[in-house]
Amino acid sequence: MRQVNLPATYNDEHLIRESAKGNRVFQKMLYDRFASKMFGVCLRYAPDYQIAEDILQEGFVKAFKNLDRFRFEGSFEGWLRKIMVNTAIEMHRRKNLLYPIVDVENTEVEFVDESVISKLAVDDLMNMIAALSPGYKTVFSLYAIEGFSHKEIAEQLNISEGTSKSQLARARYILMEMVEQRTGLKRKASGQ
Repeated sequence: MRQVNLPATYNDEHLIRESAKGNRVFQKMLYDRFASKMFGVCLRYAPDYQIAEDILQEGFVKAFKNLDRFRFEGSFEGWLRKIMVNTAIEMHRRKNLLYPIVDVENTEVEFVDESVISKLAVDDLMNMIAALSPGYKTVFSLYAIEGFSHKEIAEQLNISEGTSKSQLARARYILMEMVEQRTGLKRKASGQ
């Protein structure tokens, strides 16, 4: 294989178009440009780094196979992010990482003072989310970070809306306990 001297930077459109033609050099450049951000997305849905890496690799394989479907009508990063989230969801389905929980209507949830959260760094919060069990972390991330509705989560994960709601409620409760432990501040009951 002959060496090709490439300019240091290409715009995304050029990288995408050349990658869609199967050019491995450009695919590597495109991967290098987006891998670190997409790995952060994958980490939100994986129980550990190794599985996050698996999601990342599988997601990029899907992206490269479908680059010809990208129409340059929105951001490539958003398109790629959606592929990574869907890949993570598919992996959760295959591994059945969601656990049934009591219905949300039967759960009492306590609330935390919003000023407590402002005392924590973003990294602290992300580490707390990462510590959740895979089912809680997945539903919490899809709902709170990606903006999916409970109906969309239920359809994506093949669970009921009630299960999605209860997973979210339980994840929030666990996160509140973590915040309380980290900050030393107590939760306020919903009736106070």
